[in-house]
Amino acid sequence: MILSVDVGNTNISIGAYEAENRLFVCHILTEPDKTEVEYAMLFHHILHLHRQSEQDLEGAIISSVVPPLSPVLKAALQLCGAERVLQVGPGIRTGLNIRIDNPAQLGADFVAAAIGAMDRYPLPAIIVDLGTATKISVVDRSRTFIGGSIMPGVKVSLDALSNRAAQLPHISLEGPVPVIGTNTVDSMKSGVLLGAASMIDGMIARYEEAAGPAASVVACGALADVVVPLCRREITVDSTLRIDGLYAAWRKNSV
Repeated sequence: MILSVDVGNTNISIGAYEAENRLFVCHILTEPDKTEVEYAMLFHHILHLHRQSEQDLEGAIISSVVPPLSPVLKAALQLCGAERVLQVGPGIRTGLNIRIDNPAQLGADFVAAAIGAMDRYPLPAIIVDLGTATKISVVDRSRTFIGGSIMPGVKVSLDALSNRAAQLPHISLEGPVPVIGTNTVDSMKSGVLLGAASMIDGMIARYEEAAGPAASVVACGALADVVVPLCRREITVDSTLRIDGLYAAWRKNSV
């Protein structure tokens, strides 16, 4: 059994794999102050919750946008019995060509999503990642990552609006979402959610103007299920894109 561990600023996504099978997926909060022992206990309980044994754990692969947590999680996975723990970064075979100004600066989340997209979808592919930040990137026909965009995420934008405007409340992102709000809450939902969807539609159009038509447009991230249905462009939601991409990277480094 191999674990894919995708560390975001808000959540850690964990996927377990055996050969061609994904055994389970779960999510926990990203907590930078936890120790390796505390994370090891979490991994232990997660495995047992899904009726898996630590004795079957062979290895793991980590992608992280929270650098201080990487050695902590590596140590935690080793405590759970993982003999080999890889981390997405320089020296890891991914099958992805990175053509940006400084390839070493490319975030591991971009890399994991790109691997997942090129492993499962026709190229060129535009990838929309809706998490703490909203990220858009493109992988061309030659499996080359040619660049991307980073914007404030939907919840970040909403929190900033509520925190900086005294008369605007903190609200949930549950529907329905009217185009024209007739009260404060609906007006905020319209602006934040439909605004995000319209931005994504517009950015995809601009990406295709710059890089050519995409064969696939795929979205991942915690808020993909909320925002993508509001988009006018046809976008495939793939909630396991990044962790599946990590497992594909593991396999590329195990041959």
